[in-house]
This record gives sequence, structure tokens and C-alpha cells, in this order.
Amino acid sequence: MCDKFLIDTESTHISSDEVVVETANRTWLHQPEHPGMGYSFTQKMIDADTLAETRKLLNNAIVCAWYAVKSERRPPALTPTRWVWRLAGFYHLCHSTPQLMEEAQERFASADRQSLAQWAVQKAREEAGHDLLALRDIESMGYRAEAVVQALVPPAAKALLDYFTQSVQGSDPIDCVGYSYTAERLGICIGMGYIQSVEALLPPGITATRCLRAHSAVSTEVEHVKETLAMIAGLTCEERVRVAKACYQAALLRFSPPEEPYISDEEIQNVLKPLKA
Repeated sequence: MCDKFLIDTESTHISSDEVVVETANRTWLHQPEHPGMGYSFTQKMIDADTLAETRKLLNNAIVCAWYAVKSERRPPALTPTRWVWRLAGFYHLCHSTPQLMEEAQERFASADRQSLAQWAVQKAREEAGHDLLALRDIESMGYRAEAVVQALVPPAAKALLDYFTQSVQGSDPIDCVGYSYTAERLGICIGMGYIQSVEALLPPGITATRCLRAHSAVSTEVEHVKETLAMIAGLTCEERVRVAKACYQAALLRFSPPEEPYISDEEIQNVLKPLKA
């Protein structure tokens, strides 16, 4: 499984606010001086070795966290009921992301860390509305979505959200870069095969994988990983190390089983019964 974290995602990506072009020896990261105001670019050249070293540093941090957990506990098998539980977790993680990234952007900008500020505001834009995808998925499962996410707050999602919030509001918000990279890097390990396996568990005619698809290898997540990696590679050595440490901490949370027993399908169903649409 750890090998999946080292998937090669080399590609060229062009977006409205930046262009990342990789050649054999250099990565050129063009960022607009005023995002959204047209192609007036400042130019930053990132050596290919620096990019490769940064990729290795961050991915190794995630893999090290995987080995550090070393837990034999496995979550219960996925069922339609448990999928609603997971969708509630998706919602809580997605819902606060735009606001937290905007807060990070303000803090980076006030410290004159422009590449980080531009990255944060772009993340806020990219993640806007993803919580609505989770709500639509829950509605597709036959429940009142708003009521479900108020009633269900999976501990794993809460732990990640708490870490994300603390990263943004801590002494240096750069830790949120590691959190974001880890989430997206693990996201691109989810391919069409897994998505189809989830859909096969759901009742016929039910579409409830919108949010999952938006955070998988079948979406723009691969390009997002590339963009974040190029931005991190342009930071100072000390900042890159700080980001890697944050990747490790975020990955520990992702891989660690809950301290309490896993919630049972029966317990979830008891909460969901009065919440049917």
C-alpha cells in the first residue's frame, strides 16, 4: 500500500492563475503578480533536483507515518450505512476548508509571504462547494443531509479538522500546507476501481460518490498535488522541513485508528432512522 504514495504524477498543468511546466531539467513556476488579473507573471525557476528532493521528503514523511502507526486494527467493512457515516466526515472536513484557507492567506500576506498567500487563496477557491457535494451524496442515500451532518461528527474527521485549525491559527500557519498536501496526496491513491467498489455497495440507481470523486485521482487532484509541490519546492529549506513535519503529523492522524471502538452499523442506523427524507 505504501508504494501507492509514490505514484508518479508528472504532467504539465495550465490554470487561469498559474502555469507549471516541467522539462527534463527545470520546473518553471509562473505566478501572476495579481491573481485573476491576467497573465502578468513573475518567474521563478525551480531546479529539477530540488523538486525531486522535495517530493521525496514529503512522500517519505507520509510513508514514515504509515509505518509508525503499525496498527493491526482495521475499520469494519464498508456498508451503505457506514458510507453515510463517511460522507458526514467528508462534509465536516470540506465545510471549513475555504474559510480556514482564507484565514491562512491573510496571515501569509501580512507576513509578506506572497507565494504561500497565493497558494492559500487558490486552495480556498478550489475547495469551495465541496461540502455541498457531500450533502448531495447524503440526500441521494435518502436522508435529510443537514440533519445528518449535525448528528454525525466522526471522531477521525474531528481530529483532522482540529489539527487543520490549529495549523492555520498557530504561530506559523505553514503547517496547513503539510496538512493540505497530505490530504491531496492520499486522495490521488483513490482510483476508479475503489470508486466503483463503493458504488457497487449502494442500492441500484443511487449516485453518492460525488465528493469522493472530487478528492480522487479521477478529478483535478493530481494537478493540485503538482501545483502544491512546485510551490513548496520554492520555499526555503527550513520551510520545506517544517512542511514535511506537518505531513507526518497529518498522516499519523489519517492512519491511526480511533482510541475508542469503531462505531457499529447498528449505532449509526439508530441515529439515521429519524433522519430519513
